Amino acid sequence: MQAGFFTFLGANARWLGAGALLTFLSGFGQTYFIAIFAGALRADFELSHGAWGGIYTIGTLSSAAVMVWAGGLADRYRVRALGVAILLGLAVSCLAMAANPSVWLLPLVIFALRFFGQGMCSHMAAVAMARWFVATRGRALAIAALGFSVGEGALPVLCVALMQAFDFRLIWVAAAGIAVLGALVLRRLLTEERTPAAMAEETAQTGMNARFWTRAEALRHPLFWSVLPMIAGISAFGTVFFFQQVPFAEAKALTHLELTTLFPLFPLVSMGAMLFWGWALDQVGTARLMPLVLLPFIGAFAIFAYADGVPGILLGLVVFGIGAGATATVPTAFWSEFYGTRHIGAIKALATAVMVFGSAVGPGISGVMLDAGVGLETQFGGFSVYFAVCAVLIVVAIRRAARDLPATAAA
Repeated sequence: MQAGFFTFLGANARWLGAGALLTFLSGFGQTYFIAIFAGALRADFELSHGAWGGIYTIGTLSSAAVMVWAGGLADRYRVRALGVAILLGLAVSCLAMAANPSVWLLPLVIFALRFFGQGMCSHMAAVAMARWFVATRGRALAIAALGFSVGEGALPVLCVALMQAFDFRLIWVAAAGIAVLGALVLRRLLTEERTPAAMAEETAQTGMNARFWTRAEALRHPLFWSVLPMIAGISAFGTVFFFQQVPFAEAKALTHLELTTLFPLFPLVSMGAMLFWGWALDQVGTARLMPLVLLPFIGAFAIFAYADGVPGILLGLVVFGIGAGATATVPTAFWSEFYGTRHIGAIKALATAVMVFGSAVGPGISGVMLDAGVGLETQFGGFSVYFAVCAVLIVVAIRRAARDLPATAAA
């Protein structure tokens, strides 16, 4: 299997590299990166915690709304053209954060960062892998998603260190430069199309009932709505865990620094898990794997709720990382397998919008619960139960829908 993996990697390096580049650069619009500058932004614009949270929520929700429309562009334009445009938009957004003089423009800047970064970069990478690869789709998605883990592991540490010596706005200028460089690299990587336009129709994969589903048809299918609570919950509650680091550390009788020193374990585990889930996906398909995706989240939040001390948190991060690796690969392949690849951009755009929406409302819901006296450990126990309910819902829905899959996909 190892030899086959490296052969696959070598034969498809430029396309896999393009996907990993997009997922890595999405980090400039992810919560874990923007949150690094929260203290500096609040001080610069004289914002309270609540005001900053409100601005962030407005910008993120706006980006989720626009994603519903913009995500469909992935069905009409090549990655070489659209991906470059997205990265240039991300660069302009980073420059806007560096140069922004007004608190009133801050929601617009957050919107742009979230839309071009978290939203479109992630979306384009996933759609490209799902469309370019069929038999090896799981491995392709896993390798492309490694960019997420590299960003999570490297960018916060690097930027926190740089902020000790440089003004935070200069870091955003540097981020803009990296995004521009990324656009040039992406264009170079994709000088040769993996799937020429003339072959696109021939290589497209059908979904249920051996046909290509449009977004409107998917919206009328119960399976689509059965999966959305899972997508929203993983995004919302996963964001809560990292967003509420300080109260979580207090609940576990740790300092914030002691807690953050444990976090590098998460991207390390998720990187290995991505490769495992990608391999498993190519072996058994998404119908069998989708219900299993939620098991690590059930376990991780139960551990975070009830375990005390560093060993318990480390165990929770390991299990959480396994779940993160699953969500980076399996759900994207699920949309392609059940609904076909011809309109995958438009269909997955809705899922991406739900993901972005979840990341916006999750911290708000958690904050309200904290204000009401519901501690994080109690919340995490509730999140575990929520994921268990979602798992049951998905098992029932997929069992019914899998009967309509082509024989090769359902096997």
